[in-house]
Amino acid sequence: MPAPLKSFEFRREREASWRELEGLVGTAEKKGLKSLPAEQLLRLPSLYRAALSSLSVARSISLDQNVVGYLESLCARAYFQVYGSRSNFFESVGQFFAESFPAAVRGAFWPIVIAGFWMALGSAIGFFLVQNAPDWFYSFVPADLAGGRTPASATESLRNALYDGADTAERLYVFATFLFTHNSKVALMAFALGFALGVPTILLMFYNGLVLGAFLALYDDRGLLGELGAWLSVHGTTEILAIILCGGAGLVLARAIIFPDQNSRLDSLARRGRAAGTLAVGGVVMLLVAGLLEGFVRQLVTDVATRYAIGGLMLAFWLAYFTFSGRGRGYGDD
Repeated sequence: MPAPLKSFEFRREREASWRELEGLVGTAEKKGLKSLPAEQLLRLPSLYRAALSSLSVARSISLDQNVVGYLESLCARAYFQVYGSRSNFFESVGQFFAESFPAAVRGAFWPIVIAGFWMALGSAIGFFLVQNAPDWFYSFVPADLAGGRTPASATESLRNALYDGADTAERLYVFATFLFTHNSKVALMAFALGFALGVPTILLMFYNGLVLGAFLALYDDRGLLGELGAWLSVHGTTEILAIILCGGAGLVLARAIIFPDQNSRLDSLARRGRAAGTLAVGGVVMLLVAGLLEGFVRQLVTDVATRYAIGGLMLAFWLAYFTFSGRGRGYGDD
């Protein structure tokens, strides 16, 4: 029968590798992994696995608890260096906007197109119905959202609503905050409702289109459609696109449930849910930008041509950003 493995023999045979690992981990904790030479970086994983093996043996044969405690601490510290995050908060945020968000948009192209289609269809139907029967406006647009702009409003009142800005910085701040909060609720609801097989998401996209179409028809009836378009373009190219992205995120979740591919529904939802969550978070950030544009820029810039220019530049920026940023390095839905 072999003699029992004694604690001092166990340590004598392996302690050199433990000390080497401890030195590398200590250096990495103080100066970062980038401070280690290439050969030491290559040694780190193998030393970590050897320490794990030693810990397993030490536990199984009930060696000195001091040895077990030391190895547990060493392995935990080494784990965070081998598998832990390599970037700080600001690097993670930068990677999100430079790579992950635009790549997720490209990966969810068709769900986003479908969400946009239903909003566009709602806009067309809302425009047609209100144009032919103005009373439909009251069915589509809640009173608090209409803000006093109804078919009963005078033309001059509707025009003034397009140009009257807030008088103080405080009012601008309050207005921007309100718009961001309201639009974020709509966008996140469109995302969350994807779990219900996407049907509520589609209905929400369609309803928002009806509201938009109703306003377009109202102003078109008064000959103000061009001015309304300028008023909307400042923030709308960002805001509407953000809501569509969140709707597309909801449809990504729905597709994961309905068409799980070769994976189980739970695995498919977990995989695609990461891309959908990225879309939703990015969409909320876009809504913050839209709220600032709507609460400040749109209220301060009243020239029609300048408003269209700002809206066009924002649209061109987003299209270029989603098309080219992070290509080949991020992740998407597929």
